[in-house]
Amino acid sequence: MSQRDPIRVFVTHAFELNDEYLRVFEFLESARNFYYRNCGGPEQRPVNTSVEGLHEALRQQMATTEVVVALSALYVTQRDLLLFQLNYAKASEKPVVLLPGFGREVLLPPAVIGMSDERAKWDERALVDAIRHQARHEETTRWDSIEFKID
Repeated sequence: MSQRDPIRVFVTHAFELNDEYLRVFEFLESARNFYYRNCGGPEQRPVNTSVEGLHEALRQQMATTEVVVALSALYVTQRDLLLFQLNYAKASEKPVVLLPGFGREVLLPPAVIGMSDERAKWDERALVDAIRHQARHEETTRWDSIEFKID
C-alpha cells in the first residue's frame, strides 16, 4: 500500500451522513502511513430512489472496493440496506470488517455477524489493522512500549 496504490474502502451507508460514518474517516485520516480511497458515499444519492435504484447505486459504489467496513448501527435504522450491502459484499467475495455501535451495544443476529470476516473495535489502530489485513493480507504486529523510570 502506498500513495500510488491506496486501499479501496467502502463504508456501509444508507445515503445519508451520520456520526459513525464520519467517525470512520476521522480514524482513517488520523492514521499514519495509511492511504485509502473512499469508493462510496452517502452524498451520491441516486435519482431513482426505488429499492432497486438504491441497490444499483450501491452495487456501482462497491464494484471496485477491496474491503467493506460495516457499521452495526445501520442495522437498527436501515436493516434492509445493510443486509443488501453485506450480501453483495459476500457474493462479490469482498471481505467485511464489522464495527460495533459507537458508545452503545447493537445486538446483531448471528447471521449478520457471520457475514463479517473480522470484527474491529472503535480504535484507530484496530480499524486500520483490520482493513489492511482483510484488503491486502498485511499482517501488522505492532507493540506498544512503555518506559518505566525506577527512582
